[in-house]
Amino acid sequence: MLRSFSPLPRARLRLPSVRNFSISPSRQELSPQHAIYVSNSVNPYFNLSLEDWLFRHKNHQEPLLLLYRNDPCVVIGRNQNPWKEVNMTALKARSIPFIRRRSGGGTVYHDLGNTNYSIHLSRLTFDRHATAELVRRAISTLGVDVRVNDRNDICVGNEKVSGSAYKIVNQRAYHHGTMLISTKLDTLGALLRTDTETMVTKGVDSVRSPVCNLRQFSSTIDHETFVDAVVSEFRREYRVDEPIRYVNDGEGAEETDYIRNGMAELPSWDWAFGQTPEFTYSIRPRFEWGEVTIEIRSKHGIILETRATSGHSGAGLEELGRRLEGHKYGFVEEAIVKDVVDRDSRCRDVWEALAGAMETYNYQP
Repeated sequence: MLRSFSPLPRARLRLPSVRNFSISPSRQELSPQHAIYVSNSVNPYFNLSLEDWLFRHKNHQEPLLLLYRNDPCVVIGRNQNPWKEVNMTALKARSIPFIRRRSGGGTVYHDLGNTNYSIHLSRLTFDRHATAELVRRAISTLGVDVRVNDRNDICVGNEKVSGSAYKIVNQRAYHHGTMLISTKLDTLGALLRTDTETMVTKGVDSVRSPVCNLRQFSSTIDHETFVDAVVSEFRREYRVDEPIRYVNDGEGAEETDYIRNGMAELPSWDWAFGQTPEFTYSIRPRFEWGEVTIEIRSKHGIILETRATSGHSGAGLEELGRRLEGHKYGFVEEAIVKDVVDRDSRCRDVWEALAGAMETYNYQP
């Protein structure tokens, strides 16, 4: 993820009957005391940090709803392995970041055809099935027959339109999820399709499911109508009668210390890669001179051990493995092993296979 974001556009929302999406030119101080928030920002680093700030600062006894969209990005769960979950080659080709969120669950793709909802409640009253049902009822008012499965995903038939994740801390909990409205499903598939079956992780693997867009079943559904429906259902369920608090780029919310620090943390190596649970990855590349079995073991993004064995094993391959130990997985410069691979062409072949297997895309906003 080496390139920076282009300037992020403001999302412009149409004006349905029960909402007021007009944006006041005056700057409003952001407060966690409202019940309903709609972010007009499409910066994923901001929106994920805003969500966490609201979660940490809202009165734990009061319900809260946040809705937002993001520019294209892949979002992995708190305890997942990005090299297992994300096609780094496809990410790089499209200049799309991956972001490790602060909740558990699996990997999802965000773009402007996907709307994210986040429902925060007291831990004592939190019921993930009930919150999923709230969203299901909202979609039903838009004319699409959906159901909640045993994982609390929202589906049309056997295809998923919404996946969920959860977070519980002290007296507060939230259920957040994606809603595929008109997402580019071909891009989603390309970014989340990996060839790492031999990577064994102690983290959480995503549960792969067929997906579809709501737009396939109703041409009138879009971000605005979905937001309207969820807000209305949230108000009915929790007896909330107050206006929506819109959060806009340039209002200064990103200057809030907690949010600013969160936006800096999410793309950092320590968070994005350094939180990766321990894993091992075995590959068996073949060369003209023979086949090699390579096993890499890593924890928190650091290579702990690399073993390369073949019928031609020797001091060169052993030294190559030792040189990688203690370095960041996917970030090893060739200079670290240059003298070893320059002396032995077989070591060079193995190094190139290793470098390809550890391919990483480090997007920086």
